[in-house]
Amino acid sequence: MEFFWFAARLLAVTAGFAVLHAYLWRRLFHDATAAGSRWRRAGAGALAVLAAFGVAARFSVPSSLPLWAQAVIGWPGLVWFGVFLYLLGLLVLAEPLRWWLLRRERAERPPRGTSPEAPEPAGATRRQVVSRAIGVSAAAAATAVSGYGLAEAYRTPRLKPVTVPLERLRREFDGYRIAVVGDTHFSALRGAGFCERVVDRINSAQPDLIAFVGDLASGEADELREATEPLARLAARDGAYFVTGNAEHYTGAEEWHMRVQELGMTPLPNTRVELPGFDLAGVNDLIVEQRGITGEVGPDFEAALGGRDPARASILLAHQPRAVEQALDWGVDLQLSGHTHGGQMWPVHFASRIRDGQVAGIGHYGGTTLYVTNGAGTNGPPMRVGAPSDITVMTLRSKRA
Repeated sequence: MEFFWFAARLLAVTAGFAVLHAYLWRRLFHDATAAGSRWRRAGAGALAVLAAFGVAARFSVPSSLPLWAQAVIGWPGLVWFGVFLYLLGLLVLAEPLRWWLLRRERAERPPRGTSPEAPEPAGATRRQVVSRAIGVSAAAAATAVSGYGLAEAYRTPRLKPVTVPLERLRREFDGYRIAVVGDTHFSALRGAGFCERVVDRINSAQPDLIAFVGDLASGEADELREATEPLARLAARDGAYFVTGNAEHYTGAEEWHMRVQELGMTPLPNTRVELPGFDLAGVNDLIVEQRGITGEVGPDFEAALGGRDPARASILLAHQPRAVEQALDWGVDLQLSGHTHGGQMWPVHFASRIRDGQVAGIGHYGGTTLYVTNGAGTNGPPMRVGAPSDITVMTLRSKRA
């Protein structure tokens, strides 16, 4: 059955990519050149190769392939996927302009059947000139935006200062600082070097506590041991804590719990710790229930939050922002989440808002404050457009007199 669903997904993705790349070929090469042009053949070949890399990347990162093979297939395939999304979108948006520019040609065209063998006029036709102008403009814009997105995605995440007041935080803990880190997605494409830079940036903030809110890595814990080794250098007075995201549940959350413990971090799988200033709880990701992942344990809010002292401030680590809908019932003061990547690539923000409710920043839901970090890494295309990566340095303020 598992093989059947894999084959079905592979077939659907391949067919979809083929249709969309055929549209790109028609607009960029067929409409812009004369019949028999070598550019049509060259364009078809180039787009076929790029489409193959895109499909292969979709199913190989992460996978059981060696990391070097994942990188060789995944990097060009995922970069192309990002360029493809912007190029496709720009060409679709240009369709009304293209129609308007070509309507005079349609008006002047002889009636169907009057001159079936009429040769093309010498030089480029109006259709070809318009198609070339739109195609070149769309390709240049997509390349520029994608290049910017690549540069943004591969730089070291910035420290983002945020202040959050809590009603039940005792006055002596006013000014407590938490480094909120999410969605680093360490993988074959982002290994130990990127991890090293993230760790250095976190430590430079000198936080009291470090909170990893899921999607630490995209891949199995054992294969990414070297990539995650720098996490052993994390330094915070009250330690570093971790909850799983959907990425960990896809590859084995329990193995990741053991791995982060080896690195000196404390996993919070549906449990909590009572720190001097507040209760810190964590729940497994909602994805287990959303997709019915067998062999994985889903979120248990009662196990994490039940029976605690209601006079104490409480902070919940939950990967998906949607968890706030259940956190409300447990009197959580502050929920820290990730998952959205801040939208990662504009205009994906709009789809993320529909799926997750809150894409980034601070939101208030009854008595619960929700904070969603943009995250430090990327998933899918290694690009960020309109959603800069961050490591949030959150300062808690007491509202007690």
